[in-house]
Amino acid sequence: MCGIVGYVGTRKAVPIILEGLKRLEYRGYDSAGLAVYNDENRLEVRRAQGKLRNLEEAVRQSPVDGTFGIGHTRWATHGRPTEENAHPHRDCKGDVVVVHNGIVENYLALKHQLQTEGHVFKTETDTEVIAHLVEKNFKGNLEEAVRASVKELTGVFALAVVSSSDPNKIVAARSGPPVVIGIGDNEYFVASDVPAILSHTRDMFFLADGDMAILTSGGVRLSDFQGRPVNRQISHILWDPIMAEKGGYKHFMLKEIYEQPRSVKDTTLGRVGQETGRIFLDEMDITPAEFARFREVKIIACGTAWHAGLVGKFMIEKLAGIPVEVDYGSEFRYRNPILGPDTLTVVISQSGETADTLAAQREAKLKGSRTLAICNVVGSMVTREAAGTIYTHAGPEIGVAATKTFTAQLTALFILGMYLGQANRRLDESASRCLVQELLQIPAKLESVLSNDPQYETLGRELHHATDALYLGRGIHFPIALEGALKLKEISYVHAEGYPAGEMKHGPNALIDEKLPVVVLATRDPNNDESRILYEKTLSNIQEVKAREGIVVAVATQGDPEVHKIADHVIEIPPCSELLAPILEIVPLQLLAYHIAVRRGCDVDQPRNLAKSVTVE
Repeated sequence: MCGIVGYVGTRKAVPIILEGLKRLEYRGYDSAGLAVYNDENRLEVRRAQGKLRNLEEAVRQSPVDGTFGIGHTRWATHGRPTEENAHPHRDCKGDVVVVHNGIVENYLALKHQLQTEGHVFKTETDTEVIAHLVEKNFKGNLEEAVRASVKELTGVFALAVVSSSDPNKIVAARSGPPVVIGIGDNEYFVASDVPAILSHTRDMFFLADGDMAILTSGGVRLSDFQGRPVNRQISHILWDPIMAEKGGYKHFMLKEIYEQPRSVKDTTLGRVGQETGRIFLDEMDITPAEFARFREVKIIACGTAWHAGLVGKFMIEKLAGIPVEVDYGSEFRYRNPILGPDTLTVVISQSGETADTLAAQREAKLKGSRTLAICNVVGSMVTREAAGTIYTHAGPEIGVAATKTFTAQLTALFILGMYLGQANRRLDESASRCLVQELLQIPAKLESVLSNDPQYETLGRELHHATDALYLGRGIHFPIALEGALKLKEISYVHAEGYPAGEMKHGPNALIDEKLPVVVLATRDPNNDESRILYEKTLSNIQEVKAREGIVVAVATQGDPEVHKIADHVIEIPPCSELLAPILEIVPLQLLAYHIAVRRGCDVDQPRNLAKSVTVE
C-alpha cells in the first residue's frame, strides 16, 4: 500500500527521496514525509497532509539537507490522513525515525505496554509503536535494536529505520510487503517498488520475508531476523526509466492504455514458434511430463487479475480440455480448498506482492500443488515461491487502475492454455499454427481499436452524467463486462455492475430506464458455432434493454449490420478468434471509463481510497 524510499551515499538525499516518492505516489497519497540526517547531526523531519506537492512545498519553505535519509507516501489504514499521522514517525527522544508499510496487528497491546513504561504517543497510527520499540531496545547499535523490535511485532510490515545515535545507516526489514534494495556507485537505495529508484540504478535485489538489510555508505549487508547472514541474487532490471514517465500523455492511465499493443507483443515474443505453432515456456521447474499429468487448474487472483483468471478459465478449458476453478485470493485459504499433486495452481499478480494471492499460493503449496505465477515484476515474492513464472513484459504500470497488465495477463493465459493443450496432446500442430497466427495479429488489431479514440471521447461526453451503469456479456465475454464495470467505478466513482446477459430476467431488468447506460459485449467469431449462438442470444438481450428504454452501447465486430440496427451507440473491433476477443474488447471499455472520469473531474491516476499494490489483507 504505502511507499518507502531511502538513500545512503554522497549526493544530497532530499531530491532523490522526493523523486522516488513521486514514482511511488500510486501506492498511497493521503500524506507524505521525509527524514534526513543534517550537518548538525540531527534528524530533520518534514511531513504534509495530502498529495506529495504539499510535502515539496513544506521542504521549499523549510529546507533540509543531508546525504542519507528516508521518505514515505501513505495510504491510511490506522489513523486519519492528517499531517500528525503522516510518516516518518519518531520515538520520544527524536533519535529514532521509522517509515512503515503494512499493519501491526498487536499495536494496541504494545502501545499499552510502552505507555506503562513511560512512553508518550502523539499519533493514531500503529507505526508509532515501532519507533518506541526501537528506542526501548536501542543499546548503541541500530541493527540490533530493529532486530529485537521486529520479533515483538505481529502482522505484516516493511520498515526503514534511521537513528541520529547510529548515523549514516538505514536498517530495512521485510515481513510481507515488498522491499527492494538498489546497488549504485558508492550509493545505496531502499524502496517499495522498482520505479522509485530505477533512474539511479538497474541493479537490485528483493528482500524475502524475514530479511533485514543494513545500508551504509560502504555497502549493504543482509541477515535474517535471527542475525544469520543471507544472500539474495541481484537482478538487472531491463525497464527503461522513461517508460515510467507520462511521455506527453495527460495521464499515466491513458499512456498505459496506448502501450497495450507493445505489451501484448512483448509478452508473446520468444514464446511462440510461428512455423510450428509450438509454445516455449522458460523459467520453469515444472517438466513437460508434469504439465501433461495435471488434471485440473486452479487460478487465484484479486481484482482485475481475477477477471483475467475468469477469461483464462475459458481459454484453458477450450485449449487443453482441463477443468479450471477461479478463486479470489482473499477467499481461497479460508475454505480448506481441495487440491494436490495433480493440480496446477496459477497465481496472477501484477506486482507479485499481493498479500492475499501470496497467502493462497503458500496454502496451495502446503497441499502439494505445483504453483505457476503470471507476474509483471521480476524477482517479486510470488515468482520466487512459484515453480515457474510467465512474466508479462508490460513494463511499469503507474496508474492505479490496471490496463496494460490486464491484457498482458490475458495473453499469458492464452499462451499457457496452448502449452497445456500441446503437453496433453489435445492441440495438434495444425491447430497450434492457426492459433499462433491469430495471436500474432492482436497487436495490430489493438492499434486499430485505439485509433478510434475520438469516438470514446464523444461517448464519455454524452454519458458522464450517469449515476449508474450496467455491463452485460455472455460466455468468455462476461468477465470483460465485470472488468469494464470495475474500470468505471474505480476511476469515475460511478456505480456500475457487470452481469451475465442471460441473467437479466433474474433481477437486472428492474434497473433499466431511459437514464441507464447498458454496455453490451456483442462480438462474434464467424468461424465458431458456439460464438454465433451466444451472439444471437445477446442480440435478444439488447432488444430487452431497448424495450425498457435503456441506452445501449454495444461493442461489436466490424461489418456487423445487425447490432447497428438496434443499439444506440456501436463501438467496432476487428474480427478475431473468440478466445482472443477479450483482449480487444476491454480496450474500448478502458477508454470509455477514462473519458467519463476526465469529464467528471476525477483523479484518473490516483482514484480516492485505492492504492496500486494491496500488500496487506
